[in-house]
Amino acid sequence: MAKVVILSGAGLSAESGIKTFRGNNGLWKNYNVMEVCSIEGYAKDPKLVLDFYDARRKDIEDKVPNEAHRMLARIKEKYPGDIAIITQNVDNLLEKAGCKDIIHLHGTLTDLRCEVCQHVFNIGYISQKEQSCPSCKSNKIRHNVVMFGESAPLYVELNKEISDAQLLVVIGSSGQVIDSASLARFIGHAVLNNIDIDEYHDQYFQTKFYEKASVASEKVEAYIEEFLRVT
Repeated sequence: MAKVVILSGAGLSAESGIKTFRGNNGLWKNYNVMEVCSIEGYAKDPKLVLDFYDARRKDIEDKVPNEAHRMLARIKEKYPGDIAIITQNVDNLLEKAGCKDIIHLHGTLTDLRCEVCQHVFNIGYISQKEQSCPSCKSNKIRHNVVMFGESAPLYVELNKEISDAQLLVVIGSSGQVIDSASLARFIGHAVLNNIDIDEYHDQYFQTKFYEKASVASEKVEAYIEEFLRVT
């Protein structure tokens, strides 16, 4: 298991033009979350959900990584066995930056999943419409993004990495989806990079950088490297 777990959220990609869900002018301003991102909404109106994720997929096609993505790719390449990169984001900007072995807790927009054989396959940025499973040829396919009301299988991987980590680094996550404050308390040595201050959540982090992810990236990288040097 890795010594350092880096957990990222929407704030990592916001600077690259990808809308967050909860922020000002976020996606929830234009959509009812339970209609487009829940299993109940999917059962009720699958076309609405399909169109929503088709639009999200198309939206990320022209987006490019920022310096924080590039920093994570760089440090993961330098210390592959010591660092686990875990993200709540469903975009592919870490991949575009060249980052390897990413754990996408909530799935990936550029993939679809077969509801018959569970095969996951990449479609890039095109529409889900008229697609079929390349493995079993079924047309019962869906977006590969975890919805409200269903389990997220890769949380098992998060728990495995956290159990042995010595340092937690949280970038661009408010702790509303994953209780990163509890993770910080468990590990006991944690770094936070967020724009907004949340005194309750943030008290469990020993080092805090309240600035954009791209601005803080150099300091976060230096902190991780120094930590790995002395441990």
